[in-house]
Amino acid sequence: MKILDKLIIKDFLKTYFFVVLMLIMIVLVLDFTEKNDAYIRNNVPTDEILKYMFNYGLYLNNLLTPITVFISVIFITSRMAGRTEIVAILSSGVSFLRMLRPFIIGASLIALASFLLNGWVLPGATAGVYNFKMEYLEDNKNFDQSNIHIKVAPDVYAYLSRYYTSGKTGYSFTLEKVQDGELLAKLSADKIVWDTAKNAWEVRNWRLRELEEMGEKYTVGESLDTVLSITPKDFDLPENHHETLNLPELSEQIKILEDRGADNVSFYKIERYVRFMSPFAAIILTFIGVIVSSKKTRGGSGFKIALGFLLAFIYIILFLLSRTFAEAGTTYPMLAVWMPNIVFALTGIVLYSTVPR
Repeated sequence: MKILDKLIIKDFLKTYFFVVLMLIMIVLVLDFTEKNDAYIRNNVPTDEILKYMFNYGLYLNNLLTPITVFISVIFITSRMAGRTEIVAILSSGVSFLRMLRPFIIGASLIALASFLLNGWVLPGATAGVYNFKMEYLEDNKNFDQSNIHIKVAPDVYAYLSRYYTSGKTGYSFTLEKVQDGELLAKLSADKIVWDTAKNAWEVRNWRLRELEEMGEKYTVGESLDTVLSITPKDFDLPENHHETLNLPELSEQIKILEDRGADNVSFYKIERYVRFMSPFAAIILTFIGVIVSSKKTRGGSGFKIALGFLLAFIYIILFLLSRTFAEAGTTYPMLAVWMPNIVFALTGIVLYSTVPR
């Protein structure tokens, strides 16, 4: 059986890489065709385009993994069933679970590679795709923001009516300390500027109002250095910043946001849950794929491949929905993120009762 194991694993991985390459190439060609006019109009260098396509290909590989794994398994298993190889294997006394072993080993190798890519390689590729689009394809490159609300500490809130990234300057700045629903102090300023020499914020034309038991203390001034737990980098963050951090950076960012008491820390936690959850999809879908395609049918493998596409798309849709629910503030975000794997694992257990013995 060891020889058969090696043949199945080799055939599985070879088919997987072929399917991945073909799907990625098709999507990249369509993407290039769509953006070609923008490339010409913006005089985008060829090496930048190639770098973007490489990064985008890595991103697609992660996105298409459920589909490619499922198609590869169904293609190999249905071909073995069509040649009556599975019947011969089971008739020789080999159990179905034992026959599953090489498929699970191949899926585990893919899952391990997926985990390493998701944890350390893909975040850099995602950042590269975002930077390329902002540099060459987006009209707004100044990253100016308005009406910014930031929780800089558990009881301290900052507000900026307008922030300009290019000058690291904000206007109509307020810093409020609120405890148990009561305002304890409020710092207002016409402008806040990042001092690169001191690595600190400087507020200009400021007014400080402090509420005390015996009354109110009010002071004003022209310039004041203040220490905040935020830097200009916090204003330059893209919407998908949590997707551009590798696992160590993601854990560090979560710690920083938790110490700051930031409200958006849940997005970073959910991203970390996804990094550990997604590799298991390859194993679960492989298990289901072998079960679905292990029976010999007159229609051949065409119907089973179509069924593989359908089930893989259902998994992706369920994953996107569960992640949306988690980010929307569900009570159990980890459970919501893991729901697709739980549902498909239970489905696989139910389907296992129908396999030939």
